[in-house]
Amino acid sequence: MEAMREIELRGHIIDSFLLPKVFDKVMDMNGEFEILEFEIGKHKTDTSYARLMIRGKDQEHLDDIFGELHRLGAYVPEAEDAVFVKAPKDKVVPKGFYSTTNHTTYVKVDGEWLRVKNQKMDSLIVLRNGSAVCSTLGHIKKGDRVVIGNSGIRVVPPERPRGHTIFDFMGSQVSSERPSQSLIREIAEEIFEAHERGGKIVVVGGPAIVHTGGQQALAELVRKGYVDALLAGNALAVHDVEYNLYGTSLGMDLRTAELAPEGHKHHLYAISEITRAGSLKEAVKQGVLTGGIMYECIVNDIPYVLAGSIRDDGPLPDVISDSMKAQDLMREQVKDADIVLMMATMLHSIATGNCLSSSVRTICVDINPATVTKLMDRGTAQAIGIVTDVGTFLPWLAEEIDSLEKSRKKQAITVKAPKKKNR
Repeated sequence: MEAMREIELRGHIIDSFLLPKVFDKVMDMNGEFEILEFEIGKHKTDTSYARLMIRGKDQEHLDDIFGELHRLGAYVPEAEDAVFVKAPKDKVVPKGFYSTTNHTTYVKVDGEWLRVKNQKMDSLIVLRNGSAVCSTLGHIKKGDRVVIGNSGIRVVPPERPRGHTIFDFMGSQVSSERPSQSLIREIAEEIFEAHERGGKIVVVGGPAIVHTGGQQALAELVRKGYVDALLAGNALAVHDVEYNLYGTSLGMDLRTAELAPEGHKHHLYAISEITRAGSLKEAVKQGVLTGGIMYECIVNDIPYVLAGSIRDDGPLPDVISDSMKAQDLMREQVKDADIVLMMATMLHSIATGNCLSSSVRTICVDINPATVTKLMDRGTAQAIGIVTDVGTFLPWLAEEIDSLEKSRKKQAITVKAPKKKNR
């Protein structure tokens, strides 16, 4: 028997393509829709409103359609309270649990809409101490009150910015033909402004940063305060240490682009020297490590998380081999991030993207277009992608930020200069 349900959409639903996405999804799932009410904003800043009747061939079909529309941002008028059921065991959730998106989400509890904290995709919503929070499956405890179904839940997808920013490109096709120079300048402006207002900037980096010659530029950005946390693996840190100790990366002299004599041993020598010192921090304290990305993080008290993998040599003493522990530490560093800059690492970029809310401005730089595409395919649709060599990108970014600093200082001096008195 045919089933039907009203839904509402509110916000910038036309220029953010929410309304067309709803139409497409209903038709793709062989449902029907009828527009009951439609109010279009008349100016750029005005919001729009639509009320639709959605029909399915039966209640199960309708529930499937609504589940998809709900994740896009549709909601039921006059929603009931969310339904919570206690978890029967640790890491076991009630059947029919609600799986989160990375979009801002609200749940209705006792007639009041609560914003869900620590928003991220593929998690559960748990009510704890009067607050609704995202929790991963591994952190569910027996007795936790977990949301089931779609009742009393509102999802608010990010909307197209009202003014022009680089994030107008969010969700667009990845291409190596984008104007890199202008994009890098705009990225520099975003990072500079975030830094000026005290926002948090997180860098996710792979070993190619060192191998392609971007190490000094990233170290400079850390030193000048444009990096508030670094997420990486064993390889970035080892390459960085190797370059500082021997001037090579994977045995190659970065000044001559030639293999150094016995250079193939430098990678393991670097690990051995840090292990001998006890840790990266101890190596800095003992004067073994005197420069580079990790050095600047340590002397400037910038937190870093080095998440290990099955491929690691060594690894360094600072590397976290427990993947679940590394995940938790990564989530802790990104939960209040304003900008996340991902460079030259597919696995760490995708892993970090899974920890982010869609409201976090995300930039992914990689020479391989597939890295950016896979990041977006796995749900991080808020990312913009630049297909270029990170060894070219980073020095250029540092230069643009340096130019912005000089311009800001010049403006400050001009404003402070005393006016000449008329005689």
